[in-house]
Amino acid sequence: MQEKGLLIVLSGPSGVGKGTVRKEIFSQQDTSFEYSISMTTRSPREGEVDGVDYFFKTHDEFEKLIEQDKLLEYAKFVGNYYGTPVDYVKETLDQGKDVFLEIEVQGARQVREKFPDGLFIFLVPPSLSELKNRIVTRGTETEDVINNRMSVAKDEIEMMNLYDYVVENDQIQRACERIKAIVVAEHCRRERVEPRYIKMLEVE
Repeated sequence: MQEKGLLIVLSGPSGVGKGTVRKEIFSQQDTSFEYSISMTTRSPREGEVDGVDYFFKTHDEFEKLIEQDKLLEYAKFVGNYYGTPVDYVKETLDQGKDVFLEIEVQGARQVREKFPDGLFIFLVPPSLSELKNRIVTRGTETEDVINNRMSVAKDEIEMMNLYDYVVENDQIQRACERIKAIVVAEHCRRERVEPRYIKMLEVE
């Protein structure tokens, strides 16, 4: 009896460092998660590669996928769409592999409704001033957009109760270690492993 994979959802306010933490986790040799690449209509940032960091789509292409119900979740954030292709996620979980999603808070809420047994991890900044500093340091947004992002971030932090675990991104390596430890613990959760051992007893 093959155990289904675990859907791991990493989310948190814009600017908290979700992408940086995800890249660090996947750069480590002992990482066995499958990364589900998100789609977005925003422009690529410097160094981002289509099909590696995101699938970059036009607004029209994205809205067609919404109509076809081809997205596990999607959200519109600061004028751009973000979403997760659904078929890849389901097929990979059925193969017993863990799927790692790095998505916005609005999207995580939708995934929670469709995959309530997923593992939901909320990444938080050490402080709001540090969060603003990280957004400003990017150098890609205007003052109005920065203020809008900070306002949205405060609202998103208040939605922490939708998640199973909270990890502070005070130092990237520490945050990665905490996330991987949480995944190991979840794989040992009684509800997940019990069916396998019940089956074993039946065979005996």
